[in-house]
Amino acid sequence: MFDDPAAVARYADGPPRQVPGFHDLHTMALVLLSGHVPARGRVLVLGAGGGLELKAFAAARPGWRFDGVDPSAEMLGLAAANTAPFAARIALIEGTIDAAPAGPFDGAVCLLTLHFIAPDERRRTLEALRARMAPGAPLVVAHHSVSREPAERAFWLAQYAGFAAEKGVDPERAAKAGASIAQHLPLLAPEEDEAILAAAGFTDIRLFYAAFSFRGWVAVA
Repeated sequence: MFDDPAAVARYADGPPRQVPGFHDLHTMALVLLSGHVPARGRVLVLGAGGGLELKAFAAARPGWRFDGVDPSAEMLGLAAANTAPFAARIALIEGTIDAAPAGPFDGAVCLLTLHFIAPDERRRTLEALRARMAPGAPLVVAHHSVSREPAERAFWLAQYAGFAAEKGVDPERAAKAGASIAQHLPLLAPEEDEAILAAAGFTDIRLFYAAFSFRGWVAVA
């Protein structure tokens, strides 16, 4: 879907109707970064396609510079449009973490992205991300993370679909999206996500966000 121009054009309408507290998630990430990132800091945004978090961060912190990385050229085009007023402070890079500059970055963010990446590659991605971060820099991540126990997983994905329906998504479409997530995404349980962060070398891993099937953590490089 991230290479489908029609789907990309509709992207900005999706997350606020599918992710509880979507805009507040950006604000929470900003707060967590601001405890360490200096006034003239540099932040890496992995999975930056669409540019919604880049736009929020750049508007709130006029001294920060950003490198946004995403494998979808179509999504980066949308990010460029959404962040046009801040283009002088934002570099958009097509590719995976391997395409990201060496840094060191004062902070990093990866929102609604890691649930697309298989466990082994997820760990490698996080290791490569950490290698680009300054010691002590914060990483903020948030994505689908739900128990592997079948009934528990089904329950929380049903609540995800219910939230989307309450926000105006067609209920049948929302239910199909929940089923598709369960079938096609390499979802991990929260304890597995925390273990991968630790295995990649991050410390002080703290849960800061929990909403139906979503979880978010802040960790230190």
